[in-house]
Amino acid sequence: MATNAIDQTRRMLSLVTYLRERPGAHVQDVARAFGITEDELISDLDVLPMCGTSFRGGDLLDIDTDGDRIWWHNPDDVAEPLRLAADEATALLVAARAVATLPGLRESDREALVRATAKLETAAGESGAASSRLSVTFEAEGGVFADVDRAISERRRLWLRYYSPARDELTEREVDPIRLFAVGHTYMEGWCRLSEARRTFRLDRVAEIRLLDAPAAPPELELRDLSAGLVQPAAEDPEVVIEVGTGGRWVAEYYPHDRAEELPDGGLRISLRTPDPASLRRLALRLGGDGRIVTPPELADSAREAARDALAAYEDAV
Repeated sequence: MATNAIDQTRRMLSLVTYLRERPGAHVQDVARAFGITEDELISDLDVLPMCGTSFRGGDLLDIDTDGDRIWWHNPDDVAEPLRLAADEATALLVAARAVATLPGLRESDREALVRATAKLETAAGESGAASSRLSVTFEAEGGVFADVDRAISERRRLWLRYYSPARDELTEREVDPIRLFAVGHTYMEGWCRLSEARRTFRLDRVAEIRLLDAPAAPPELELRDLSAGLVQPAAEDPEVVIEVGTGGRWVAEYYPHDRAEELPDGGLRISLRTPDPASLRRLALRLGGDGRIVTPPELADSAREAARDALAAYEDAV
């Protein structure tokens, strides 16, 4: 069953209490108790050590697993009463008020958040009053996230206008959402009714979104393992070779690749695999003089043609 972000947060909060009372609990038993798969539990356990009682990075949860049992090494330290500094209380109050205004937030969650915010304001005293003079405005992705989260919760279909960088165009499609996840950016995985296949959509590329009355009914699919990243090239995917200058070395940090060889001028010769080589044409245009596609030759020719067309369009405009 797909899990939305709020449900996952609730589960992880409960997981902290559960593990504190059961040192050395077996992974299989914990997963069964929470009604999730062992892979989902391990994913939660990967996140929990980044959580704690201080915004400043101290007092983090020291939780690990050997794949069979789960160990929490500092439960007593973290269980001490929480003390918030003035800046921490202000930041928490500002964030809580901002989240409470998100469209698509379930009313019960909004009411619970408002009650908790009121209690925190009372406890914070003057710091709470100061926070009322600050506000946060979410960019478009926040509203898209809320709509997707609501659609998953209510099992409703979505209508999207979505920008595809590979084709450099906006498309309209209906999608049955499956889950939200973050790998660098925030994504929605869903069953696309336009292509009749599973697709992944980056939220900041959604130009417009609407919840539909039609129920979401994605086929039963095994969730992808994202532990190795969003893009996981296969050995049979076509190979693309790109040469970049010193200003383009960042490509090796952001794109999974088979190898990166140093060039005499300080650049790199990068070999990578992708099921859609045409999607790298936009990368070549972005690099400009800092990079070029070497192989396959047809992709290199296509990138040069696209660059000429872009230059011609610019010259006509001026």
